[in-house]
Amino acid sequence: MSQFEPEEIRTDRLDLLPLRVEHAEEMAAVLADPGLHAFIGGAPDSAEALRARYERWVAGSPDPAESWCNWVIRLRDEDCLVGTVQATVTTDERGAVAEIAWVVGTAWQRRGIAGEAARALVGRLRQFGVHTVVAHIHPEHAASAAVAIAAGLVPTDKWEDGEVRWELVVG
Repeated sequence: MSQFEPEEIRTDRLDLLPLRVEHAEEMAAVLADPGLHAFIGGAPDSAEALRARYERWVAGSPDPAESWCNWVIRLRDEDCLVGTVQATVTTDERGAVAEIAWVVGTAWQRRGIAGEAARALVGRLRQFGVHTVVAHIHPEHAASAAVAIAAGLVPTDKWEDGEVRWELVVG
């Protein structure tokens, strides 16, 4: 598989910028609300821990058959980072498959930002020939389900680690 590389994606209000280690400090503040972990567990990372994670992500997957693509979401009007979107791209017998995820800081939620970012991400993945887009969502996380719907995904009857598998199959 050829490696997918994150490139800047622009929407009406957002810039999805390829993740850099330097984003860790600002993103630690964006993601500091423990409430963001209600469905995924864990706790907010410090700037140092996030920096270490971003270093691993930017270095890329050690598996040459897997691409890690990560973006920060910048709200253009406020000139600040507000969240992230990511895609892990692998292949199956039909070609490229992407598993996606998103998070938007509490202060910027309920403004359609996650849905706008997820739609843009799915659109870019489709441009690059991804035939299936997957997300795993906790069954009680209505906001994430709404984002998945906005991005064109539908729930399946498959479960993984207590989460419902959502999919968009192209073609």
